[in-house]
Amino acid sequence: MKTVVIGLLGSVMDNKGKGVKRWDAWRPTVGIFMQEDLIVDRLELLHDRRDERLANNIGADIETVSPGSEVKLTEINFTDAWDFEHVYSTLLDFAENYPFKPQEERYLLHITTGSHVAQICWFLLCEANYIPAQILQTSPTRGERCAAGNHQIIDLDLSKYDLINSRFRNQHLEGTEFLKSGIATRNRAFNELIQQVEKVAIRSTAPILITGPTGAGKSQLAKRIYELKRKRSLIEGEFVAVNCATIRGDGAMSALFGHTRGAFTGAQHARQGLLSKANRGLLFLDEIGELGLDEQAMLLHAIEEKQFYPVGSDTPQASDFQLIAGTNRDLHTQVQRGEFREDLLTRINLWSYRLPGLKDRREDIEPNLDYELQQAEIQHGHKVSLNKAARQRFLDFALSPEATWRGNFRDLNAAIQRMSTLADGGRITEQNVNDEIGRLKRHWQPRSQTHGPEANIDLADYIPEAELQEIDLLDQWQLLKIIDVCSQCRSLSDAGRLLFNRSRTRKRSTNDSHRLRQMLAKFNLSFEELTDRKSV
Repeated sequence: MKTVVIGLLGSVMDNKGKGVKRWDAWRPTVGIFMQEDLIVDRLELLHDRRDERLANNIGADIETVSPGSEVKLTEINFTDAWDFEHVYSTLLDFAENYPFKPQEERYLLHITTGSHVAQICWFLLCEANYIPAQILQTSPTRGERCAAGNHQIIDLDLSKYDLINSRFRNQHLEGTEFLKSGIATRNRAFNELIQQVEKVAIRSTAPILITGPTGAGKSQLAKRIYELKRKRSLIEGEFVAVNCATIRGDGAMSALFGHTRGAFTGAQHARQGLLSKANRGLLFLDEIGELGLDEQAMLLHAIEEKQFYPVGSDTPQASDFQLIAGTNRDLHTQVQRGEFREDLLTRINLWSYRLPGLKDRREDIEPNLDYELQQAEIQHGHKVSLNKAARQRFLDFALSPEATWRGNFRDLNAAIQRMSTLADGGRITEQNVNDEIGRLKRHWQPRSQTHGPEANIDLADYIPEAELQEIDLLDQWQLLKIIDVCSQCRSLSDAGRLLFNRSRTRKRSTNDSHRLRQMLAKFNLSFEELTDRKSV
């Protein structure tokens, strides 16, 4: 395979020495051909028309020191050698028109000569593979008068450099550990997920969607992503977090986008919205599926255009924020129901990660136990620990099928907080653990337990576990009765008449079907779904 060097004539560096004295001076282009361990078959030497004489002289000297090497001179015209756009375009034109044959020839791009602008442009073209070459760097010999000088060949594939590659790996490991709060997690799938999140957090500003059950750690991961980006100087604004379930209704628009004075009754002062507050920072919208369709449309516009309209304003306001969205709902199902905009889901779903619940990461319970103990120490201001028997008792229970961990890491955190608070001297005993196990078992009892005919109904068969945890106990009891009645009736009207048997007599016109359908829709259920389950 032939070796071809591509480079620019150095109008200053290659023009050293007069007469025979030129052979005592280091001239970068000529010096390439004086290297004992570098054989060059052809030189593609680019030069300005004003330096044609120098180019011919350099070509003649190269023929003297390396008679077997071919020198091809190519004239290029830099109207301004310090104009970056012009120089880059000129060199790009050369690269795009040059007949590269990488299967037959090895290319070295000499970047020592030419202006600093040209050297940068050479590097960028090589790094982008417009020029399929390795970098050739030459330098004079220190302390000696040597016309040959030194040379170094640099491959831009950094993975080939052990030290650099090792530092890259260490940086990724450091970033991954940071996202995991230093917890030595053992679940392989979770660790691989976090490793990819680390790469995306560093390399992308696109929206990220984090899904998973309540308590799986979505909020904590979003905060750590922000802190990692801030640590790497990739972001400089604030971390703004909001649970969208808390801003549903008329105030959602104002909370997100702000409003002007007098925009509506009671708006005595202008208000800055959350999107404005997150400018040049990170906005975390937890439970994004709770937003109304109007808010979703405005949010999509803000993500794509980096601007939005505060309520009551005709003037757009700019905000360059990165979005992380969290949800425990199935947004694709919400799209099918018309409850979530498909275009918004497409926009925020470029990077989507589902965090598994604690029951699906049981091997990570022990390291998270140690982490929670450390956090308890910080909170209480003294040492908190489990004796050997207590630790084993807790882990045996935590890893058993009895432990459902419905609240995921929130349940684990609450358990450690309770035990550490009740433990004398911060030493958690086996008795403390047994008491906590009893408390957790009672907390995790099936929520459908009741003394009526609906005792055999399990709400978990109708409502996803993550959503069930968000429903008040009173509403659960009411829902059990509704399901029991619907399962015994042939139609929605019959069920409505039974359930509203008192209030319907006080109304001039009744629409029991509509009232019942609305109640079921509150829990994302329908009469048809309930009757279908009954027939299975």
